[in-house]
Amino acid sequence: MAQAIDEGDNAYRKFDNRAALTNYRRAVELDSSDYEALWKLARAYADVGMSLPKKEQPAYYALAEKTARRCVTLHPDSSNSHFSLAVALGRVALYEGGKRKIQIAREVKAEAEQTLRADPRHDGAMHVLGRWHYELADLNFIERAVAKIVFGGLPTGASYEQAARYFEQAIQYRPQAPVHHYEFARTLLKLDRVAEARRHLENCLALPDVFWDDSQHKLKARKLLDKIDRSQ
Repeated sequence: MAQAIDEGDNAYRKFDNRAALTNYRRAVELDSSDYEALWKLARAYADVGMSLPKKEQPAYYALAEKTARRCVTLHPDSSNSHFSLAVALGRVALYEGGKRKIQIAREVKAEAEQTLRADPRHDGAMHVLGRWHYELADLNFIERAVAKIVFGGLPTGASYEQAARYFEQAIQYRPQAPVHHYEFARTLLKLDRVAEARRHLENCLALPDVFWDDSQHKLKARKLLDKIDRSQ
C-alpha cells in the first residue's frame, strides 16, 4: 500500500492526475481505512473531474465527496479529512442549484473551519475560506433578493475584506503558491487596492507552478494585469 501511495504522490507532483488517481485507488483497495490513501484519493477524484468535459464532471465530484466523507468518518480529528470534503463539496455545488447549493455553501465553510481547528497553518483551508467569502460577497442585489425570497437567505457575514484576510494568511504559510497570489490580487481589486493587486499578480506569474492548474491561474493573472494597464 505504501508503494501505491508513493507512486501516486510522484504522479501528483508531475501533474499527472489520472496516474495519481489510479495509484491512490489501488492503495484504498489494499486498505480501505487508510487516512492518507483516502484523502488523497478524494483529492484526485476532484482534480481529474475538473479536467473532464462538463457532462462527465459530476460523477467524479460525487466520488470525491463519497471518499472524503468516509475519510471524515474514520479520521474525524485529521485536518485533510475535512479539507478534502470541503473541496469535494465545493465542486459538487457547481452542479447544484437553489436551496441545496446554499446548504452546501454552509457545509463547505464548516469543513474548512474544522480543518483549521485541526491544523491552524493549513493554507488550503484558508484559501477555501477566502473563496467562500469572495463568491458570496460578489453576488449582486438581485441574486441576494432571490435567495432571500425563495430559499430563506444566504449565509451571513461574507465580505471582500474577510476574503482578503484569508488569502493573505494563505500566502504567509505558502508564499510559493501562485494561486494564493492570484486570488488575493483578484480580491484586492474589489477593494480598490490596485498597486497591491498588481504586485501579487506579478508574483503569481513569476513563481514556478505548484499545482496542476497553475498555468490557468497565470493566464487569468496576465489578463487582469492587462486590464489594469488599459485602465491607467
